[in-house]
Amino acid sequence: MTPELTREQAQATRPDANVWVGASAGTGKTFVLTARVLRLLLDGTAPERILCLTFTKAAASEMTTRVLKALGAWVGLDDKRLAVAIQKRTGAKPDKPMLDRARRLFAQVLETPGGLKIQTIHAFCQSLLG
Repeated sequence: MTPELTREQAQATRPDANVWVGASAGTGKTFVLTARVLRLLLDGTAPERILCLTFTKAAASEMTTRVLKALGAWVGLDDKRLAVAIQKRTGAKPDKPMLDRARRLFAQVLETPGGLKIQTIHAFCQSLLG
C-alpha cells in the first residue's frame, strides 16, 4: 500500500518548483523523488529530459523500480481509481487529459532510448568524462 504525500512532500513534487530533498535514511526521500518523477511525466516532461542522481546503485535501482511499478499499475485502472492513485502518489488533481497521458506513460518510458536516467552521481560523472 502506498502512503499519501504530506503537504510538504506534495509541494516538493511540483514541476514548477526547484527542490533539494535531503534527509536521514528511511525518512521517505525515495518516495518523494519517485512522486516528483511521476508528476514531471504527467505534466508532459519527456522521459529523456529527466535526470535523477542518487548516491547509491541501490537507491537508483529502487527509484527506477518504483516509477515503473506505478506506471505499469496505471495502465489498467478505470478513471476513478486512476485519479485516486495519481493524487495519492503525486498530489496532483488529474483531469481527463492527464488520465489519458498516465495510461500511455509506461509504454513511452519503456520506449525511451536508454530508459529513464536514474543513476548514481559517480555514473553520471563517468558518462560526462566518456
